[in-house]
Formats: sequence, structure tokens, C-alpha cells
Amino acid sequence: MSRRRRPDKAAPPRPIPRRLVVPRRPGWFVAAIGLLFLACLLVGNGLVHSEVGVDAHRQPLGGHDQVPRSVLEGGPIIDGRRDPVRSFTPPPRTVALTFDDGPDPEWTPRVLAVLRRHGVPGTFMMVGALATRHPGLVREVRDSGSELGVHTFTHPDLRTSSDARLREELSTSQLALAGAAGVTTYLMRPPYASGPSSLDDLGMRTVRAAGALGFVTVLSDVDSRDWATQDADAIVRHATPPRDQGAVVLMHDAGGDRAQTVVALDRLIPDLKARGYRFTTVSDALGLPSANPPARPSDRIRGLVVVAAVGVATSLVRVLAWLLLATGALVIIRLLLMIVLAHRHHRRRRLPGWRWGPPVTRPVSVVVPAYNERENIAEVVRSLVGGDHPAQVVVVDDGSTDGTGEIVEGLGLPGVTVVRQPNQGKPAALNTGIAHARHDIVVLVDGDTIVERSTLRLLAQPFADPTVGAVSGNAKVANQRGLIGRWQCIEYVMGFNIDRRVYDVLGCMPTVPGAVGAFRREALEQVGGVSADTLAEDTDLTIAVGRRGWRVVYEDGARAWTEAPTTWSQLWRQRYRWSYGTMQSIWKHRRAVLEAGPSGRFGRIGLPHLAVFQVLLPLLAPLVDVFLVYGLLFLRPWQTVLGWSGVLLVQTVGGVFAFRLDRERLRLLWLLPLQQIVYRQLMYAVLLQSITTALAGVRMRWQKLDRQGVLATAELPDAAPRSPRTGKTDTS
Repeated sequence: MSRRRRPDKAAPPRPIPRRLVVPRRPGWFVAAIGLLFLACLLVGNGLVHSEVGVDAHRQPLGGHDQVPRSVLEGGPIIDGRRDPVRSFTPPPRTVALTFDDGPDPEWTPRVLAVLRRHGVPGTFMMVGALATRHPGLVREVRDSGSELGVHTFTHPDLRTSSDARLREELSTSQLALAGAAGVTTYLMRPPYASGPSSLDDLGMRTVRAAGALGFVTVLSDVDSRDWATQDADAIVRHATPPRDQGAVVLMHDAGGDRAQTVVALDRLIPDLKARGYRFTTVSDALGLPSANPPARPSDRIRGLVVVAAVGVATSLVRVLAWLLLATGALVIIRLLLMIVLAHRHHRRRRLPGWRWGPPVTRPVSVVVPAYNERENIAEVVRSLVGGDHPAQVVVVDDGSTDGTGEIVEGLGLPGVTVVRQPNQGKPAALNTGIAHARHDIVVLVDGDTIVERSTLRLLAQPFADPTVGAVSGNAKVANQRGLIGRWQCIEYVMGFNIDRRVYDVLGCMPTVPGAVGAFRREALEQVGGVSADTLAEDTDLTIAVGRRGWRVVYEDGARAWTEAPTTWSQLWRQRYRWSYGTMQSIWKHRRAVLEAGPSGRFGRIGLPHLAVFQVLLPLLAPLVDVFLVYGLLFLRPWQTVLGWSGVLLVQTVGGVFAFRLDRERLRLLWLLPLQQIVYRQLMYAVLLQSITTALAGVRMRWQKLDRQGVLATAELPDAAPRSPRTGKTDTS
């Protein structure tokens, strides 16, 4: 194997500022407010963008016992504002053209163009949700001389709606008109309504309830049936009043393809004019006052707020939709990187005769920082001295109060040293241990991690290459019995370990995990040891080593088993620290992007990769689930489920590939769909809180997790031999 030149001992990089200031407000509070605001906007946007049905979907009629005969046999305009209820019919040869389900940005302007060309007005029964989305069209209709009515806000069947829902639908629609055009209306048409003869008892209840709110109900006695046919001749035939009668004609300017409606309208108007018909609005046909008086200032202000909120929500969802596409692209790119680069790493390491160089047999020094690790520390130390490579073990008792140091001393194992110091934090403990290390290869192992017999030997071999400054081991989850542990196992294999293969091939490894990793002493000395500038001291240290020109590689066979968090609160605290520390490290080393040499290479390849796939992608990934819920509620459910399943399929393909490379049991992947729904949301919330914490300038403290001591009973392959009687490691 060809060897590269040993990295130059150049001057250290320019000083980098330490972390920012103290907190003003907890990050979780800001994150919760942001999530609540997002949820409100999405629900609002869903309500105004849900697909509006057309009159083809009428509900079955009920009885007519409560409908006065004068209404059943009367005209299409029903005034329920007083008792008795009265109905009206336009005078003979008088037509009021009415248009439902708009406004629509394509068809409403074309309908208005036909009306202007023939010099006739119309009455547009508008859906409030669409009016808030297209306020300019509402004003255009008003300015054309046509009049405005309401067709509810979300187009429900009012016959089956509660009185409260009916009030909300009509009042919100009024606000939509007030905000869009500065007017109100007293004309209302219920969705799925037809002529007065079709009124049942529930429909009559709607007429009376609307009348109590000041609305006149406008039905129709001539239905063009443009919702049922795309033939202009048929539409003209259906829309022509019989025997020179006056009529309210029902047509549509939205809710589907209205091309034939426009063609039919352009023929109907001159045909009826030739027969002596006049065209007018509903209110003018009955000699009523203007249907669109100016809105009160307070209503107009409230309406403007509604219209503005819908505009913001619409823009937000449009942005989120683009971000969703970006998320899909990143998921696919990551899958391709996994398949191409991770497979290349795997294949290269298994070529016949491949090796780092002459076997490394010299001893290594192992540093174990420990603070209150009594549950696991004995197993950890036994695994280190029970391997197949000589090692000096330095356990740094960082002010433990549970007798951690005494437990290690009581083991009486050769080559194990306990160094005590007042509690100063993990970086200080690591630096103390490094100072007591006697060998030029220093392995760092957490106090809750046990190694396999071959791990130290495998970690030492890459140092046969003089350009290698650090080696990442393969950290794995020991406690996989619970659901949280299994989800973390999936995350370790599909996330951390597969990414390290990619980073190795690209030459920009950002993290040698604190659980298990090895460093050349010379590299540690060049970067000044372990820094306390960030909460992710392993990432900070690894980036610093890489910027100095040292190679950082991944040895997947050097496996170590760590006790992962077992509760949601512990997992939250750990990942919060990791996420925040990673962002701190990216910010600390940001100048590498502009530098030359190895530092610049890492800055322009490693830092963007870390930012995109460790920060941006986890932050965007929950959009897949957000749009799943959004689509199920407001869009086409089956298409939504199909899209979500496609993303899950990509994730599953990546999971199978990653598990094969890591020699893990594929049966764990059955938990992947549930992990995507539940676990991913937790990681998203953690990352969002970390970002808000960073933006607020919060300085976090180290958070020690409670250990359960599961390493003594965990079933681990290739671990150091244990006594069959006690389950403890046999070091004889």
C-alpha cells in the first residue's frame, strides 16, 4: 500500500471564539411556540385549500313535513328572516345567472369576460375559503357590476351541520368578503342544494337558521347541469327557462373543468336576449336593496386579518412543499452515497492481502473517563484488559460520589491505574488520562462501554500508516431489549456507522465517537488535547485533527457495546447535547471553509456534509410525516399514503443495505415504520430545540445520564470470556 507524506507540523489554526452567552429563555419553550404556530397555520391552510365538492354529490333527501307548501311550490329565493317564511320568483323573462364554487383563478375571469362582452351581470356565490385565497378575483367580480353571495366557507352539507357550525361557516364567509372586497352580503346558497321542491326538513332548518342570521337563501329553479356534462349543447338546453318564465339559473365558475360552461354561456345569453329576456342580479330581480353593502370598519379589519393569515399559511405551505421535495432529494442522495461509497469502503477493506502496513503489536494506552459509573465500570475495565492486545488502562475518576474509583481498585487487575481528580467535566478527565498515558496510541473509551476481545488490536492496526491520526471504532447499542434501545440500534447502524464509511472514503471524518476511538499522541498534542469549547468534545477533537492534515479512518471490526438511554427523558437529554454540540463544532470550525490545504478540504467537504446530513436532513425529515397527516385530512388520502410509503421504501432499502454491512439482524427492521413515525419526531423536536437554543445564545451544561448496569448481562458476540459461575470477565 502506498503511503502518504506525514502531515506537516504547521502552526495551529487561528484562535476560534468560545461559546456564546447565557440563556434568556429555554430553547424548548421557543420550539414549542414555533411548533404550535406551524400547526395552526397548517390547519388553517388545510381548511381553505381542501378540495371543494360540486353539486353532483347531493345527500339523500328526508321528509318534507316541516316545509310549508308555499315554499315547496314557490320560487327559488326564500326569505327566512321573518315568519312566515316567504319565497319569490323572478318576473317573467327575467334571468338571474348564478355561479357556484368560485372564485377560481382560471375560470372566474373567463366567465366574467363573457358577461362583460354581452353586458350582463351575474350573482357569484363564493366559497369563503377560496375568496381568502383569491381576494383579487373577489374585487374583480364586485367591480364588474356583478353581485356577491356566499356558498359557505368550506362547502359542507349544512343540512347535517350543527347550528354552531352553520354560524361559523356563514360568519367566516362574511369576513372573507369583507377582507377581500370591503363588502358584506345577505345572499346565501347552501352547498348541494337544488330547487325549492327538493327542500326536506333538514334543508328547511338550514333556511330558518340562515334567516335568523340575516341571510336570504338563494336556490335555483333551472339547473344547467354543467357539473354533470361537458357538452355545451346540453348545458344550453338545460339552462334555458321553459315557456318564457323568469328563473334563477345555476351554473359553476369553479369545481372542475368549466370550458364547456364558458362556451355554453357565450351562446345562452344571446339566445335568451333574442327571445326578449333581460339579465339581472338576484337582488335586482326582486327589487331588493343592494346585496353588497359596505362592511363595517371592524368587520373589514377582521376580514383583512383572515385574508392575511390565509396568505401567510399558503406561502408557508408552498415553501414547505419545496422543502419536502428537497428532503426527498436528500434522502435519495444519501441512499446513493450509502450504496456507492459505503460499499466501496466495505469492498476495499476485504480485498485479499489488503492491510494497513506491518502489524502493530506495541501496547496502547486506554483512557476511561468516569463519573459515577459504578453500574458498569467493572465490566468495562475487565473487557479492556481481557482482550488480545496489550494495554495500559487509565481510569480517571472525575469526582465520583458512588465509589467508582474504589470499585476499579478493588478489581486488582494488572496494568490498570486509577487517577482521581475533583469533578471538572469529561474533557478535563480525558486530558488528565492522556497525560498519564505511556504509549503513542491512545484509545478513548467511555465508562459505560465494553469492548470485544479484538477491538484494541483492530484499533491499533491503522496506525501502521504514518498519515493516520485517529481511528473510529464501531459503537453499538448493548441494551436492545426495549423499544427505545432497538430504535437506537437502527439509528446507530443506519445513521452513525454507515455515515462513517462514507466519511472515510471522502476523507472528511467529523466524529470519532467518544464511546470508542483511538488517536495518535502526536495528533492530540498538535491540537492541544481535548477542548471544552463544545458539548460534543469528540466531534470538536476529530475535526481539529482532520484540519491538521491527519487521516481519520473507520474500522468497522473494532466493535464496542455501549449502554444507550432507556427512557425518553434520558434520550432527549443525550440527543439534545449531541445536536447542540455538533452545531457548536460546525460553528467553531467554520473558518475552515475559506482556508487552504487539509483544513480547507475538510471545510469544503466535511462541514457541508455534516451540516446537510446531520442537521438539515433530520430537521426536514419530519415534513414527510407532517404532509402525511396533512394529506390524510385535507388532500387525497390514498395518494398521500402512497407517497409516504415510497419514502419509507427508500429508507427500508437503505436499512437492509446498512444492516448487511454491519452484520446486524434484519428482523429489527420491522420496527422501522414505527420509528419513522415516533422516533423521528423526537429527534426533530430535539434538533429544533437545539437550534433555538443556539440562536438564543444558551450555554448548556453537561448532562449525566442515569445508568442501569445492563452490560453485565448483555448478550454480546466476541466479548472477553466470562466466568460461567459469576458472569464476570475471566482475566486469568
